[in-house]
Amino acid sequence: MLDNRRETGREGRQERVRKKIWGTDACPRLCVFRSLKHIYAQVISDEIGATLVSASSLSQELKARKTKKLEVAKEVGALVARACKEKKITRVVFDRNGFLYHGRVKALADAARESGLSF
Repeated sequence: MLDNRRETGREGRQERVRKKIWGTDACPRLCVFRSLKHIYAQVISDEIGATLVSASSLSQELKARKTKKLEVAKEVGALVARACKEKKITRVVFDRNGFLYHGRVKALADAARESGLSF
């Protein structure tokens, strides 16, 4: 029962934030999803409703390594920033998707900033 209440709380925070955050073609939305084992990041343009760039801990280059989850989140952040640079995306809006800005979500955001994304 606890997990159900926690999940519905996250969904409520997600809806509240999504009313204010909107990804355009000029400044798309960097959306993060964190599960117990993996972390995913997508750069989304809400104007056209398409994912422009995505990266996750399931990618081949990260899946082979045995590292801690916090380090993997940093690598995913750097990976999504590199892919954004290839598509000439320099500015994004960060969407933490209802998760606390702490731990792996914060590590991903910091690594993306260090790799050249601005938000």
